[in-house]
Amino acid sequence: MLELGGQATAPAQDLIKDVTEADFMAEVVDRSQQVPVIVDFWAPWCGPCKTLGPALEKAVTEAKGAVVMAKVNVDESQMIASQLRIQSIPTVYAFYKGQPIDAFQGAVPESELKAFVARVIEASGGDASGGLDAAVEAAEEMLDQGAATDAAQTFAAILEEDPVNARAYAGFVRAHIEMEDLDQAEAILNGAPVEISKAPELDAAHAMLELAKQAANAGPVAELSAAVEADPANHQARFDLAQALYAKGDAQGAVEQLLEIFRREREWNDGAAKTQLFTIFDALKPNDPVVLNGRRKLSSMIFA
Repeated sequence: MLELGGQATAPAQDLIKDVTEADFMAEVVDRSQQVPVIVDFWAPWCGPCKTLGPALEKAVTEAKGAVVMAKVNVDESQMIASQLRIQSIPTVYAFYKGQPIDAFQGAVPESELKAFVARVIEASGGDASGGLDAAVEAAEEMLDQGAATDAAQTFAAILEEDPVNARAYAGFVRAHIEMEDLDQAEAILNGAPVEISKAPELDAAHAMLELAKQAANAGPVAELSAAVEADPANHQARFDLAQALYAKGDAQGAVEQLLEIFRREREWNDGAAKTQLFTIFDALKPNDPVVLNGRRKLSSMIFA
């Protein structure tokens, strides 16, 4: 199991407890001084409770100790139910520092339960990801610093904990691209879980892989630059130059060459310059100055 540090969490065996009036103060009010406590008010005869309870337990368990759960049978704890004015069940309260901080009534979809749990954890200053977000950031930093192998191992460990973590999955792909193992990167992408297959992070990984494949066949920058200087209307040479520049790490130069093709003949080769621009934009971070300036210049040409 991946070791994720920092946040105080509850032991796994203590995540979910049946609580009565006798121990409500200790297990909910007092315990919420350290960790948020979600209280599920239910009864054996309540049909919706039979659906909500297990789903809520699942969401709490997935939070890996950042929140705990108390199950209160209202038939056996009528005084507590009366004090909290429980009028219908299922009713769910969240306590932190001895006070209710959130609540809802009735059965809700699993996605809303996860959002509720995340909201409670965040309201208490915790990490709703169970530490995974911090681990992903650490792995991304490794990757940015050139430690692709270490990053790949960390991303793999994260995915063992959370197989549908889109950031980690994309990072795993990028790590293999950085290691120049493009076949493995493509295999990982092709095997992405359906839940995240359309995530923006994976779209970016697809774009990175496409550009990496192009880079493997990119021509020499000097020769292509000379060809463009000799014949500025040679769009294919300019397009190839853009690929070569990107392969050398000059994204800005690549974008400028593609914009020039678009300015001269926007429909050249079925709009190849525009398509390539969007591939580069997708591969880079949305707030990258190359992306922001490139999109602005492209838009000004389109709507000129």
